[in-house]
Amino acid sequence: QVFRQFVRHESDTVTSLVLERSMNRVQLLGRVGQDPIMRQVDGRNPVTIFSLATNEMWRTGESDANQGGGDISQKTTWHRISVFRPGLRDVTYQYVKKGARLYVEGKIDYGEYTDKNNVRRQATTIIADNVIFLSDGGMKEKM
Repeated sequence: QVFRQFVRHESDTVTSLVLERSMNRVQLLGRVGQDPIMRQVDGRNPVTIFSLATNEMWRTGESDANQGGGDISQKTTWHRISVFRPGLRDVTYQYVKKGARLYVEGKIDYGEYTDKNNVRRQATTIIADNVIFLSDGGMKEKM
């Protein structure tokens, strides 16, 4: 019964087309790596772009973790964040600065572009639809 809420079956006489729900959702908590920039390409709506760093830490070595032994390793992952929603785009551009701690929700987008040397490149972008400011220290007002 619950399953039927999520899956809709077409008539068997047409085709056996199944429309089912799917999800593309990303949640990130990290620090801004650069002041945001606003771009407008080919007359399309402007977009605010910035990078966000997330860190993963783990203990390495054979020592007992409870004894505090072993070395701590860390990996930083950089995420390209794009904000298209007009109100959120403008607030993000105006108030976010390098070092700010943010929570970002959105969806992941895989795309391609051609660089200035005419080489095709892949780009992974987080399209943000929610940005929560977590530190006052990272806020500023651009003039």
